Amino acid sequence: MHLAPPTPATPFMSGADYRDSLRRYKPTVYVDGQRIDSVADARSLQPGINALAYTYDAARDAAVAPLMTALQASRGRTVPRMLHVNESAGDLLNKLEAVRLLCQETGCAQRYLAHDALNALAQVSARIDDARGSTEHRARFEAYLQHAQDNDLSLGIAMTDAKGDRSKRPHEQANPDTYVHVVERSAKGIVISGTKAIVTGAPYMHELLVMPCRNMGQEDADFAVCCAVPVDAAGITIVARPAGRPGEKLEHGAALFSRRYGQSTGVVIFDKVLVPWERVFYAGEWEHSGTLTYSYATHHRHSCIGARAGFGDLLIGAGALMCEANGFDPGEKSTLRDPMVELIKITEGFYACGVAASVYATRDPHYGNFMPEPVFANIGKLLLATQIYDMHRLAHEVSGGLIVALPGPDEDHNPATAATLAEVLRANPAVPYDKRIEVARFIEDLTASYQGGWYSVISLHGGGSPAAMKQEIWRNYPVGSKVELVERLLERGVLQANDADGARAITSNRQPGRCCDTGCTVPGQAVMVALPQQRKG
Repeated sequence: MHLAPPTPATPFMSGADYRDSLRRYKPTVYVDGQRIDSVADARSLQPGINALAYTYDAARDAAVAPLMTALQASRGRTVPRMLHVNESAGDLLNKLEAVRLLCQETGCAQRYLAHDALNALAQVSARIDDARGSTEHRARFEAYLQHAQDNDLSLGIAMTDAKGDRSKRPHEQANPDTYVHVVERSAKGIVISGTKAIVTGAPYMHELLVMPCRNMGQEDADFAVCCAVPVDAAGITIVARPAGRPGEKLEHGAALFSRRYGQSTGVVIFDKVLVPWERVFYAGEWEHSGTLTYSYATHHRHSCIGARAGFGDLLIGAGALMCEANGFDPGEKSTLRDPMVELIKITEGFYACGVAASVYATRDPHYGNFMPEPVFANIGKLLLATQIYDMHRLAHEVSGGLIVALPGPDEDHNPATAATLAEVLRANPAVPYDKRIEVARFIEDLTASYQGGWYSVISLHGGGSPAAMKQEIWRNYPVGSKVELVERLLERGVLQANDADGARAITSNRQPGRCCDTGCTVPGQAVMVALPQQRKG
């Protein structure tokens, strides 16, 4: 174990503690072709480390701690929200708000992926045990959950395999290492090899949760593996990209957003990595891989809704500031008010789906934790995935072309040009030139730069492609109940009677039961904790 557990007096690490903890790990990491000696001190990774450090500090901030922490009643202990296994629908609402607040500051807080994976692992571990009449998998998971919570870990989710030829299943690949798989079993544990292609924050995590990325068949049993490994375990190599935009020349004055916060992703190569049995959640149980991937995807898409709502808050605030700096009041000018309202509608529209997915959450019949309602979770994620480009367009519309037409920032300090620029590029007399330009460059950074393109792609494909979300919406939506409604009104009893043999595809899905507050929370208990002031406003 690399970490000294937090003490009872200080149950959570601070951001500084987190940075120090990274120095106790020695992962093999390459960024831009160079070996990184110390992840904690690598300039190329600082924006990502800053983002995770903020999540640690937030859990210790009295103003937001009620959202950033949770009581794990099964253990009788307060734990970080990002490492909490949901015990009520209210937990899902609080997680959604916590993620939104974190991403208002960081753009993408990254650490919430651990929450999604732990909840999915809880469900699949209990399901395997219930199918076998055993307790082994639950016990392993709960021991690991305690380890992660007590040490306040950051967990990277190694789920997406390199995949190789997409038309072939894992066991059919010419190179089996395009998927992570078991190559050896012994009394000590399993040995795994293969490649995970997209691991968020991989270089600056403490441990990696290795999970299958697809449903497996019996022939793919060796590829159905789920386990936990330290990020610096022997045989692991991480080939990563920089986090944010730390490599560009520093500008005078306040740094742009992506020099402060960003995220790295890494290709993680496993070369005969030994995993002790106590860190193996399953190996070979191919028939349960679909449960894990489905559960994780549903939890994660729910979290993504909160994350992009936080990003939307940044665009709304920056757009309003840009209107003011340009000398306009959106409340008085419809050509600005309409796109601002559209931006608000998009952000709060997909966020409302996340709220609905929380309120209609259901209790997992095996482990007992709570699962977001899948239709609302997938609709919210689909909306944000496809409308992220509209969000950028609307921010551009209210800001004007200045956000990309400005001279370079060095001209602000050029004696030959600075004074003239300050005079001619000022708009609203109440807003100094430098403040107007600062907001313009902030919007450029978020929407019209390398980083802006990055946010678009991770919004579109993070947590699965739009096609995957559409499949889940259709699979879970009760179309059959709507058909039954119309057929009843049309008195088409003959066709309804034919439903009994299950031959009609359009009536296969029926309206699911809706969960009410009774039984989900203690009577009289508030569903959510009180919101911090910045979300009440």
